[in-house]
Amino acid sequence: MKSNTEFNKEIDENVQGNATMVESNGTNGKKLYLESYGCQMNFADSEIVASIMSENGYNTTKDVDEADVILLNTCSIRENAEQRIRKRLTEFKKKKDSKSELKVGILGCMAERLKSQLLEEEKLVDLVVGPDAYRSLPSLVEETDGGQKAVNVLLSREETYADISPVRLDKNGVTSFISIMRGCDNMCSFCVVPFTRGRERSRDPETIVKEAQELFDKGYREVTLLGQNVDSYRWNVNSKKEIIDPAKPTVNFAQLLEKVALVNPDLRIRFSTSHPKDLTDEVAETMAKYENICNYIHLPVQSGNSDVLKRMNRGYTREWYLDRLKAIKDRIPDCAISTDIITGFCGETEEEHQDTVSLMKEVEYDYAYMFAYSERPKTLAERKFEDDVPEDVKKRRLTEVIELQQKSSLKNNKKYLNKVYKVLVEGKSRRSDEHMFGRNSQNAVFVFPKGDTKAGDYVNVKAHDCTAATLLAEIVD
Repeated sequence: MKSNTEFNKEIDENVQGNATMVESNGTNGKKLYLESYGCQMNFADSEIVASIMSENGYNTTKDVDEADVILLNTCSIRENAEQRIRKRLTEFKKKKDSKSELKVGILGCMAERLKSQLLEEEKLVDLVVGPDAYRSLPSLVEETDGGQKAVNVLLSREETYADISPVRLDKNGVTSFISIMRGCDNMCSFCVVPFTRGRERSRDPETIVKEAQELFDKGYREVTLLGQNVDSYRWNVNSKKEIIDPAKPTVNFAQLLEKVALVNPDLRIRFSTSHPKDLTDEVAETMAKYENICNYIHLPVQSGNSDVLKRMNRGYTREWYLDRLKAIKDRIPDCAISTDIITGFCGETEEEHQDTVSLMKEVEYDYAYMFAYSERPKTLAERKFEDDVPEDVKKRRLTEVIELQQKSSLKNNKKYLNKVYKVLVEGKSRRSDEHMFGRNSQNAVFVFPKGDTKAGDYVNVKAHDCTAATLLAEIVD
């Protein structure tokens, strides 16, 4: 049986890797090496960083040995992510021993959480920059020239980087991300995001529509609207839910979806991540109204037991979650659903775990990202609950949900066999230059002989075989 990491990687293997290195043009002769880890929000943030540094003369390189500045955009969501990044920083520290002028910086969530430890105790970095302070990066790099350390991890209630045109770091030139909001006001007890990314604030919808139009004009054919909780997008409303400018209309997420869908019918729209307590019927109705809004929703459940959900502070019950799924399926019968599952959360009994198993059997998710609980410092769970489920029990439960999800993924992929689907060609298959890959509206990955297709084309395909992660297909008229 595949491990969780292997299974999640197989699902995404034709879509996105774990680190991104890019090239751009600069004028000051200095070179920047940039790596990104973690969620899609981090990859989108790296595009903002690349733009800011490029405007200040930095040429971004794929060769770390050429770099004058190394920046890692980091993730704190799980302990193993932090361990991986620490190992990488240790490798870069060795490079500094032979290249004293080299500057190493850490960005994003891990920077926000571990600033003093990384700077002073372990001396792994020269600068630490939080997710709301990227505009100060060039000046902070200059501060380190004299040998001192530089830090800016101040969180903002206003910063959205709406005026910055991101340097697109994606490799295929077909799909891209648009950040529509920053921060999170939910206080899920297991999550560090509210502490590392600050309060929730939404971007002006007109800047989002403009960015989508610019991407389409450049040849992109799919955008993913990003937010920690896209369903709570609300522009022209402050943190107290008061209207900011009475002369302007408020815009919710369903209305934003429609605005972006109207950019062009050939521009596909996806979004991530939804929160079950905020997903409205209006969103599902808007999805059903526009063909270019993909029939796919990532709706993290985390647990199938209402008592565990209460300890997680998720704001909904098992019954509420299932009602939201019914509301989606009533309006979009062929909508694919993916989720996140945490096994072994604080106090989880065997009966509570089996409630998660039974929910998975009832829903039969198309995809799932599954992890054993990893306690994060400063979270409500760390302060309030004991991490009392033994590691071997966590892993055994994780294995059980992985095996179940593999069966569901395979079953769902089989329903696409011998039917014709419109897919957007994203590029060459990683396993063969003679094959291309693309996804249908439901986010299922199809691999097919390339013929005369190119990235960015829409083609009709019919699958004849599949695994739990990929469908093998042929192009049809």
